[in-house]
Formats: sequence, structure tokens, C-alpha cells
Amino acid sequence: MPKKKTGQRKKAEKQKLRQREIRNAKENIQLAQHPCNVPMECEKCHKKQKNRAFCYFCQSVQRLPTCAQCGKTKCMLKTGDCVIRHPGIYTTGLGMVGAICDFCEAWVCHGRKCLQSHACTCPLQEATCIECERAVWDHGGRIFRCSFCDSFLCEDDQFEHQASCQVLESENYKCQSCNKLGQYSCLRCKICYCEDHIRRKGFKYDKNKAIPCPKCGYETSQTKDLSMSTRSHKFGRQSQAAYDDDDGDDYGACSDYMQESYEDNYSDEDDDDYEETDDEETSEESSDDNDKNVNVKQ
Repeated sequence: MPKKKTGQRKKAEKQKLRQREIRNAKENIQLAQHPCNVPMECEKCHKKQKNRAFCYFCQSVQRLPTCAQCGKTKCMLKTGDCVIRHPGIYTTGLGMVGAICDFCEAWVCHGRKCLQSHACTCPLQEATCIECERAVWDHGGRIFRCSFCDSFLCEDDQFEHQASCQVLESENYKCQSCNKLGQYSCLRCKICYCEDHIRRKGFKYDKNKAIPCPKCGYETSQTKDLSMSTRSHKFGRQSQAAYDDDDGDDYGACSDYMQESYEDNYSDEDDDDYEETDDEETSEESSDDNDKNVNVKQ
């Protein structure tokens, strides 16, 4: 018979499982919950923004800076991995600061682990908005990810982009390589693939994981599970609004120009001349009719 586990053995196994869950939760944390991307309110101008070393609007230093890696505002370690030793003294403010991150523009505390790991694992290293192409230093808002294409979005364009993200670049739901119905869709490339062309030769696929896109490698989803729509074209000239293009095609301006030229050609003077000619013609016709009537009576 197997030996019964003691209470100490059971406690050690539960602790290992708990530590494993904590490690997995740290790796799968959402972008909006990272300490370098938490909301911050300036103490002087009272404007909300992303966690920064200096205020984006008034350039003032905050009284209680937040670490971009661990998220703490006060170092209470008496004996730890702090680069600056402070035995028996709790440090706050700039006494806790060790560096500024070049990617997220936030403070990093003087802990050795935070200083060594944050620069390599900063989640905002390539955080350029896919819509406006602004980086972290160009705007004061927070950074988000699109729930469909997993691209970076700024705080101004996140809702508008996600509302129009599920649109294919084709006019139908057919596969790009054949005429079969596209069962899988890539939300980053906006392309549908059938069962035959979604898989590549010589590539090993996992059973319980989504099939990656053969073009960009992003995880694909089944088209029937998504509210995907196709690209639509609106033909005809829109004379009510002006459309300024790079090629110089301005239908609205063209229609306005035609209207102005028409008004110039047919001015009020021309209308007066036209009315005078009509009056003369009518008078001449009436005189001819009278002459004819006189001849008939005679």
C-alpha cells in the first residue's frame, strides 16, 4: 500500500500549485493592467493620463511616483535587492526611483530585479497606434490592444477601430486561392482561407490550439463564429460633399465649378436680351396677322 501523505507534504504541493498559477497569471496579464499603463492623475493640472515620470501636459514631477515594473509607490524592504541601501528606513518619492524607461516613459524603482528586467520585458516597446501611428511619447493617453486583430491602439482610436475591424478585404467570403467558402478568417490580414489552404506542408499543428495564419502567423478563427462583413463599394458621384484625393479627383468641387460656369454664362443680362427678343418676335407676328386679316376683308 502507498504511504499516506503527511500534512506537511500536502501543504508543500498546494504551495507549488499556487506559485505556478501566480507565474502563469503574471505572463497572461492584460495590457491595461500593467503598472506602466495604469491611469494617473496629475497633482497640479488634474488631468488623467498614462503612468509617466513627468506630466504630459504641464511637465510636473509627481509626489508619489509608481514603479513601471512592480507598481509600488513605497519601498518598505529593510533587507532586499535594492541598489540603494536604506536599512530601517522606508523610502518614497524620488528616493525610491532608480531609472526612467525609454519605452513607456515611466519611473522604475531602485530594486535590482526591476532595473534588470523591465527594459527587456516592457510591454510598450513597439506600442505604435495602428490608426494614427503615434507612439507613447506622442500622446498622453493609455495604450490598448484590439480584441480582434491584437494591434496596438491609442485611447482616442480604440472604439472606432474595434467597431470597423471585422471587415474583410474582399467582396465575398471565398478563399483567396480557390472558389471554396472560407471557413477560417485571419483578423489581422482580413483574409479567408478554406480547409485545404489554411494548412501548410511540413508544419506541425497542435490539436487544441487555433490554426495560425499562413501569411502572418496570427491565430485564425472560424468565420461562422465571427460577425465578419465584406468590403462594399459605393459607385456614382457624390455632388453634395467634396472628396479631396491625392490624385486630384474632386467630384464635389467639379460640380460646384460647373454650376458657377453655368451661372456666369447665363447671367441676368442674357436673360433680359432673351426676353426682349421674344417681345419683338411676338410683336412682328401680331402685325403680320393684322395685315392678313385686312387683305381678307378687302
